[in-house]
Amino acid sequence: MAPEDFDVSRKFVRILRTLPNGLIEFEFSIGEPDVAVELIMPKAAFDAFCRDNRVEFIAADAPRAGGPEADDFNWSLQQATHQRFK
Repeated sequence: MAPEDFDVSRKFVRILRTLPNGLIEFEFSIGEPDVAVELIMPKAAFDAFCRDNRVEFIAADAPRAGGPEADDFNWSLQQATHQRFK
């Protein structure tokens, strides 16, 4: 994404999973959907967060930037806790 295309008014959420206790694990990003932080919130707080930030939802299985050649770098903290990397 070129700097002139970076729009800080656009905010993105990719839901990673809902835990049995009702907490929502998700990625949140501003301006660029592929640079995100991982957060976890109770459902009510998550709903308010999404509403207040007017987020755009990204499908959990939507492809990430970089294509197959970037796969070694496309991982999340959630994945790192459940698998071993090279």
